[in-house]
Amino acid sequence: MDEKKIEELVSKVVKGEIKFHEVEKYTDGDSEVATEVRRRALERLTGAKLEHLGKYTIDANRAMDKNIENMIGAVQVPVGIAGPLLVHGEYAEGEYYVPLATTEGALVASVNRGCSTITDSGGAHVRIVRDGMTRAPVFKLPSARKALEFCEWVRKHFDDIKEVAESTTRHGELLDIQEFVVGRHVFLRFEFDTKDAMGMNMVTIATEEAVNWIEEKYPDAKCVSASGNVCVDKKPSWLNNVLGRGRTVVAEVEVPRDIVEEKLKTTPEAMAEVNYRKNLVGSAAAGNIGFNAHHANIVAAIFIATGQDEAHAVDGSTGYTTMEVTEDGDLYASVTIPSLNVGTVGGGTGVETQRECLEILGVAGGGNPPGVNAKEFAEVVAAAVLAGELSLVAALAAGHLGKAHRLLGR
Repeated sequence: MDEKKIEELVSKVVKGEIKFHEVEKYTDGDSEVATEVRRRALERLTGAKLEHLGKYTIDANRAMDKNIENMIGAVQVPVGIAGPLLVHGEYAEGEYYVPLATTEGALVASVNRGCSTITDSGGAHVRIVRDGMTRAPVFKLPSARKALEFCEWVRKHFDDIKEVAESTTRHGELLDIQEFVVGRHVFLRFEFDTKDAMGMNMVTIATEEAVNWIEEKYPDAKCVSASGNVCVDKKPSWLNNVLGRGRTVVAEVEVPRDIVEEKLKTTPEAMAEVNYRKNLVGSAAAGNIGFNAHHANIVAAIFIATGQDEAHAVDGSTGYTTMEVTEDGDLYASVTIPSLNVGTVGGGTGVETQRECLEILGVAGGGNPPGVNAKEFAEVVAAAVLAGELSLVAALAAGHLGKAHRLLGR
């Protein structure tokens, strides 16, 4: 489109004659041009200079089709690399380089030190404890008695509901439906195996189809909302910590005393004490959900780098860190992440820069068989969180936290 036409469109947007979301109608569906029009119009409306937002390499047409509305450009977040990180999992095996997108100085350096510590100690052992993405519609029944009868009906018709739900997806598999009764309300927590996808869109579509069938077959049950917050999605929750959501992952390592002293500049005893008094007692005193030093730091940085739903960093923050001195005087450390919602297909994983970060890890796209890439990715994330916990707790035990930030000019 020529410059004159672009300027005409910009002027009409500024005047309010064309809304931001309507611009594509006047650019023959070309989101690259529409993005330019919206950005220029916004500059004139706000007085802001947006030269850097307009510099990007991702495909705006693809992004507008799958990931964003009213696009005006792209925000660039610095990406650093930590590793190699040696991981021994059921799906992840070998050394990994972990991309971290963050503007927090010292974070990558800290995680990198933890990776080195784990690798020199023989690697982190990681296992997936549970795997299932959830969606929980809420139904209103005539009474609490009717609510209990409805739950019994759902149990008897699980196979029928499963068939209906799975008709909407090639890969999703309904694993379970858990019932929660509050007065005359029934929350049905549908749990799916979503293979390599994080799966929220998949389970929402499948659950809505099942809800329509349930309402048709059981007229007394009225669905008030397709999501009743018992899912629980993008909110800290004890229910997710108890039952798990997405991938529940545990990672552990035993660090020899000499490595603790040489690399982490402290002792196993000092780290175990900091973990107890800070991560356990301090978290309990604060009423935290999750007892850890900074799981969210590592989860968020990896999520932004690899195109995960960044709001799920909330779920990833509610894990547990344990540290203790072994009989041999070494340090045993573990992290448990009850709700790690990750995928290697769908969502933001197809954005070009984010896909490249997944390629660094060797997990981009669908696995063979389906599901193995997302599981491998989840195991690596857990190991990276363990690296971050080791390094931060060590810095606190050694009294080096402020020194590290001053040294790196932060």
